[in-house]
Formats: sequence, C-alpha cells, structure tokens
Amino acid sequence: MYDLATRKRVLALVDQGRSLNSVSKQTGISRSAIRARQTRIQPLPSISRETDCFRCGPEPSLPADRPAYAYLLGLYLGDGCVSARPRRDGHYLRIACADAWLGLITACREAITAVLPDRSAYLVQAQGCAMVTSCSRHWPCLFPQHGPGRKHERRITLEPWQCEVTDEHPWELVRGLVHSDGCRITNWTTRPVGGVRKRYEYPRYFFTNTSGDIVRIYGETLDRLGVEWRAVRRPTGAYNVSVARRRPWC
Repeated sequence: MYDLATRKRVLALVDQGRSLNSVSKQTGISRSAIRARQTRIQPLPSISRETDCFRCGPEPSLPADRPAYAYLLGLYLGDGCVSARPRRDGHYLRIACADAWLGLITACREAITAVLPDRSAYLVQAQGCAMVTSCSRHWPCLFPQHGPGRKHERRITLEPWQCEVTDEHPWELVRGLVHSDGCRITNWTTRPVGGVRKRYEYPRYFFTNTSGDIVRIYGETLDRLGVEWRAVRRPTGAYNVSVARRRPWC
C-alpha cells in the first residue's frame, strides 16, 4: 500500500525511539501497518529480562557513567517524574524537554541509555514539549526522591551515594538543573569608560523551581563551585535563582 520511500521514512522515525502513536499521527499510517513493517527493528528489551541495576544488585555501587547520572539527576529534579506502570511491572521515568531545543532531547536520551544501558528512551509528544520516557523497574532505585505528590510538596534530599557522585561531578548536576528548569539570557548595560559611555553584554543564567529543597541543592552546589548567586521568591511561591558574570573592565 505504501511506496518504498514512505516505508523507509516510517522505519527511520521508529528507529529514533518515537512511539507508534506519534509516528502514526505524523505520517497518517496506522499503528498496525507500522508494526507490520518493523521486521528490521530490534524489539525493545522486556522488563522481565532486565538485569540488576548498580544499586539493587548484590553489592550496591555507583553508576558506571557518573557524569551521565549527575546530569540525569539534575534533569529529573528540575522537570522529571517517576511513576508506576499501570497494571504492569516497572516504572516510567519521564522528563519534559522543550521542542525548541532538539539538542536537549538528544542529551537526555543519551544520559538515560548511559545510566541504564539495557533501557531505551522514546518520545511522547505533548503541547510544546516532548516527554523523554523510559521504562524500567529500577528507576525508583536510582531516584529515591520518588514519592507520591509533587516534589515541592515533599522532602527532597540526596542519598549519600548521590552526594558522592554530585560532589565528583557538580557541573553536570548544575547543567542538568539549568537545562530542565532554567534558561540563559544576555544582559547588557552601559558604563562610562574614559569619559565615553560604552555598552557591554554578559550572560545571565536563571533557574526557577518551587521546591525549596531543590533550590537549596542547586545553591549549595554553586557554593562549592565558587559561583555567586542570589534567589528571589516570586508571588507564585517559586524561587528564581540568578547567576550573572560580567566581563572585567580594563
């Protein structure tokens, strides 16, 4: 029913980790037809075939790729969640990534597969963002901050083993937090230099979160890195943390 070019395009989209629903909506081809053309694609590993993770095995250890875990932890704390898989074994890890930045979606998927190599990540399209999603029974082991309700409504603290990883890779934690719940803008101002008023620009980073505990984790990490920051409480209750670095004047 479909020409070779169409079949190749559909298979390429599925190869990217896209769900059958999203590919069907984009291409207009039914899910059953797409599934029938998946003979060249390796099926996703079964939950029942998962190996033990580095935390729930006989000898709990730290992640093999510690920078990837520190980055993924920042993404999770900023704009992620872990939820039970209804009526089936396992949990979903979902991290919201803005459609405007495809590099973030790629980095998130790579971090997931680096932390749990036998798991894959796929995209579920939402309004203005893609939910990078991965299913595993081990996500609650790797993110013990998981619990009922919203993160700002419960206590969020890092386990000692998580602190060991983030102390070793603090920039990756900061990077994940800013990528998930922050932004970077360019500020400018003017200043007289040699009697002439000149304009100069400098970057400013913002991180916004409603959880005081997550803001504390972010602030303490910046303190260890020697980065100055300041926080302002918004009327909505969210904290807005600002980091700015001006170029030195000579």
